[in-house]
Amino acid sequence: MNDLHATRLTLLAGDSDARTEMERAIALSESPACAYVFTRTMFDEARTAAAVSAPESRLAGLAFTSKDLFDVAGQPTPAGSAVLAHAPAAPADALAVARLRAAGGVLTGRTNMTEFAFSGVGVNPHHGTPTNVSDTATPRIPGGSSSGAAISVASGAAFIGLGSDTGGSIRIPAALNGIVGFKNTARLTPADGALPLSTTLDTVCAMTRSVRDAITAHEILSARQVTPGSVPLSAYRLAVVKNVFLDDVEPVVAAAFERTLAALRATGAHVQEITLPELADLQAINATGGFSAAESYAWHRLLLERSGAGYDPRVAQRILRGAGMKAHEYIDLIHARRDWIARVEKALAPFDAVLSPTVPITAPSIASVAPGAERDDAFFRVNALLLRNPSIINMLDGCAISLPCHVAGELPVGLMLWHAAMHDDAVLAVALQAERALQK
Repeated sequence: MNDLHATRLTLLAGDSDARTEMERAIALSESPACAYVFTRTMFDEARTAAAVSAPESRLAGLAFTSKDLFDVAGQPTPAGSAVLAHAPAAPADALAVARLRAAGGVLTGRTNMTEFAFSGVGVNPHHGTPTNVSDTATPRIPGGSSSGAAISVASGAAFIGLGSDTGGSIRIPAALNGIVGFKNTARLTPADGALPLSTTLDTVCAMTRSVRDAITAHEILSARQVTPGSVPLSAYRLAVVKNVFLDDVEPVVAAAFERTLAALRATGAHVQEITLPELADLQAINATGGFSAAESYAWHRLLLERSGAGYDPRVAQRILRGAGMKAHEYIDLIHARRDWIARVEKALAPFDAVLSPTVPITAPSIASVAPGAERDDAFFRVNALLLRNPSIINMLDGCAISLPCHVAGELPVGLMLWHAAMHDDAVLAVALQAERALQK
């Protein structure tokens, strides 16, 4: 499956055109692989926009999708819920949507998501659950919360899946579906026009088919140019954190990660194993509920009073945990995080990037975690495992990318390259070379 860069070159060479590519994207969007992927489609508008697009523009009239929590002018922004289905229409596009359109991208639809983005599993009781593309025999979870965005990219229906990442909501579905998901330093991309989960942790970002496409999407969304560098992989100092990130890893994930490290070392990469004792502090720091619970409750409290029965019970349960946080506990949390970040940044200073499994498990079946109180224990166990590794980087205010590291015949496994805030270009530079090494 061609990535955006390769497809754009075919357009510039005259071997295809935006209308043809759009019809292909729409056909895939309407295929069984994209069942439950869209909460709303805009295919007629997309055909019109593609017909007048410029192939020399950065996105060349090619398809992108937008997670249901981003404003699109003239449409409500339900964020995967039922309670906001008839909310007032947005007066303008979210800034992220506007930037992708201005770069020549064509929006084909709003994508399904975990209600209000509050889960890494991707199950939605209101709109159905998109099915992971990796296994046609057993319907498996897509990962969340940007579930539909991931399937739109993995199925070939879109080149960019615009989403958000608060605790892994881009990287989790990217890992489980075998695509690329880049979570940039949060401050680099604007959240204007995006319904929030946690104003402290939310990051606007995207999923793509390749690292080079991830760089293009990030440059557009951040209105900045990435300087990925040209030195060999052996010039970078890489680390593997042995504690927490490698706990409870499924055998197939462990094997893929070790195989990946061996492939990188074979190219000359220097990889050093380290421990981060600071990770042991996170449970105590977040003991009162953490940022997502407190900040989501502040946003949802009146809506919950009016329409709480219409919420996904699993989501409502997590939001309501924020009701009990006291003001001094929230302020203590802010200070504790700031101190923790400083200590972790000091520990990571000698390295250009850190390598970890994106998540410790492969995608479980949808049936095992589907809506229903009898499956709540299984759901929350899976959710905690999926969020554990990627959420550490959100707490760090860092940047991270997930790229596929499995081989044919295996369920998708993600390699996460990450670091602290504003190390985005170095992480992307390492990811470019790691991707090449893994494709040999």
